[in-house]
Amino acid sequence: MKKIAAFILFIGVLDSISAQSTLTLDSCRALALSNNKELRISAEKITAAHYEKKAAFTNYLPKIAAIGTYMRTQKEISLLSDEQKGVISQIGTTAQGSIQETFQQLAASNPELAQILQPLAPLIPGIGNALNKVGQGLVDALRTDTRNMYAGAVTLTQPIFMGGKIVAYNKITQYAEQLAESQHATGMQDIILNTDQAYWQVISLINKKKLAQSYLQLVSQLDSDVDKMITEGVATKADGLSVKVKVNEAEMKLTQIDNGLSLSKMVLCQLCGLPLNDEIRLADEDVESLTLPEYHVGDNVATALANREELRSLDLANKIYDQKVNITRAGFLPTVALTANYMVTNPSLVNGFERKFRGMWAVGAMVQIPIWNWGEGMYKVKAAKAEANIARYQLADAKEKVELQVSQASYKVNEAAKRLSMAEKNLEKADENLRYAKLGFMEGVIPTSNVLEAQTAWLSAQSDKIDAQIDVKLTEVYLRKSMGVLK
Repeated sequence: MKKIAAFILFIGVLDSISAQSTLTLDSCRALALSNNKELRISAEKITAAHYEKKAAFTNYLPKIAAIGTYMRTQKEISLLSDEQKGVISQIGTTAQGSIQETFQQLAASNPELAQILQPLAPLIPGIGNALNKVGQGLVDALRTDTRNMYAGAVTLTQPIFMGGKIVAYNKITQYAEQLAESQHATGMQDIILNTDQAYWQVISLINKKKLAQSYLQLVSQLDSDVDKMITEGVATKADGLSVKVKVNEAEMKLTQIDNGLSLSKMVLCQLCGLPLNDEIRLADEDVESLTLPEYHVGDNVATALANREELRSLDLANKIYDQKVNITRAGFLPTVALTANYMVTNPSLVNGFERKFRGMWAVGAMVQIPIWNWGEGMYKVKAAKAEANIARYQLADAKEKVELQVSQASYKVNEAAKRLSMAEKNLEKADENLRYAKLGFMEGVIPTSNVLEAQTAWLSAQSDKIDAQIDVKLTEVYLRKSMGVLK
């Protein structure tokens, strides 16, 4: 959704640019924010952290897994040895021999009993055969036939207590998402700051170009006047050469400003995602004066401590390290989980060895208790606590630096305002000085060198005023950035 909104914003800004052909500071900011690749990367990091948080929550829920296997073996598992198989399968023959031997002994010891047992003798071979069949059936029944084995299971595992690891990991992913959002906000402020710097740099060079053109016009007019005066014999050739040197310097200065302006516009276009050679016009090109809002250092520091995304990022990192201590400790605490599964095998074991798929369910609990690890857990927990302390020290150090940064930015704002006021007063004096120098030169009471000095002073005063105006605007931006309210 954020990507769609950014794309719509980008298209809207482009439409407004094509319709108006003038870029305001806000439109430059919007273009830079929608075009910057690093911001897109940080937005994707937010998305990744969001899904990591969702994935971490699933650790509270039961996991279901299925497994299946097939195995072909060279030989089958045998519960009876070959000798035992032979004995059991011939159990009738063995019994038949024993019965016949017993009958013979009885007949020899008691002739009368022999007559009674004589009718039973023909039945003995049948009994032997019957017992042989029973023995053979028992041998066959005990055959496992495990050369082809199939097995499958569906298992459910529900964590009950994992030493606090799941809770800590969920908190870490929550903080990680907030950290990604904070870093994204920091990146946006950096892009806005860079865009403002590039924008006001272009404005500064545009005004300096106008100033250079005005100065070139002044010295060119003076050069023309001096040439006429040389012709009339009221000025020397040295005066003319001095003026021509100033004309050449003014032309060179104008060329340098033109080149710098072209490069600065390229930088601004690159930030805004526009073609580098686009001819752009800025809304503040004709700015004459800038207003400076009032700020109070105490309030600014309090605002910065509450709003700076860097401090918020460090605070979140501190919380993440605290939870890492819990995760490290959880690795050496008892764990409890419930399990339930349904198993299917072939051959099946629930009704003897059958070549059929049969299954059964089972439930249970699993408990793991670390007994002795030679102090490994204690050492790792202490190491994790040391890392958490480092994060806290970094946060405290950053707060001190932010307070100093805001104080310095506030002083620079006040200093820039004073510089602008002084530059305006100096410009008034330079204008007056140049006016008197021109009048004196036309009356012939002031030499050419004095006029050149007055023009140079006027140029310096105009340039100082432009620099002071831009400095006022940029120091305001720096202050808002240091307070975390640059948007």
